[in-house]
Amino acid sequence: MALLPDTLIVGGRRAAGGNPAPGPAVPAASRDVRSRVVAFFRCLTFLTDYGLEDGFTAACHGVAAQLAPEIPVMDITHLIPGGDVRRGAAVLAQTIPYFPPAVHVAVVDNGLLSWAASVAGGPRAAVSLTNKELWLNNAAAPTFHGRDIFMPVAARLAAGADLASAGTEIEVSDLVTLPPPASRLLDGTAQGEVLTVDTFGNVQLTISASDADTIGVRYGRNIVVRAGRRQLTVPYRETFGAVAPGELVAFADGSGMVSLAVNSGDAAQRLGLPPGAHVSLSPAP
Repeated sequence: MALLPDTLIVGGRRAAGGNPAPGPAVPAASRDVRSRVVAFFRCLTFLTDYGLEDGFTAACHGVAAQLAPEIPVMDITHLIPGGDVRRGAAVLAQTIPYFPPAVHVAVVDNGLLSWAASVAGGPRAAVSLTNKELWLNNAAAPTFHGRDIFMPVAARLAAGADLASAGTEIEVSDLVTLPPPASRLLDGTAQGEVLTVDTFGNVQLTISASDADTIGVRYGRNIVVRAGRRQLTVPYRETFGAVAPGELVAFADGSGMVSLAVNSGDAAQRLGLPPGAHVSLSPAP
């Protein structure tokens, strides 16, 4: 768990192996852990790789509804590919800035929180969730920490519990982190990698639109995209709808990053660009 300005992020590693086990009814906290100085959180968000076909997400919602019925739970997504920390980190980091003060529950694996923490101004404190009094019960199912530990602790914190009551404070420097997305400018070229691929097959790069502008990339002109041995000349437009269906286009997406898309198609599939693939771009001559 990490404390950021007006934000708490709860989560990290999901327990591995087997299906989540059934749990008992939600008990009341055994003591009052409310704080008079804790920030007022207006909602609780939830991001996982649980999927939507089983009852895992619903069980967690049920826990939150019983422990903090006045706090709305907002689902960011539960369709992160299993164990894909990079995708989860990117989605969380690009979503957090649009929420009011909130507790964010993110359950994929260690390292997921680091990019979100960076976007929110960096962690100010970190706590290991060792206080079993805030858990769903003392014997948490080893395969369902989202229901038995992360969500009940998050719900109690959102309702006013003090962060220090959640467990043992740990050094922020001990948090598991992901390497920051790679991007640099060199000799009129922006070098980066594929940050993430969305459900439409749009390829988001680690190259920001502002960096592209710095090297002379402009709307209405073409850019040269290099990926491995491939070199493509691609139009740079404001939207992917500015080109004909089936055509490749580069544009600045809603997060301010350069993305590649195919109008009415799948750019990732066409270009063979998975997350982490190295890409560079420059203005076309």
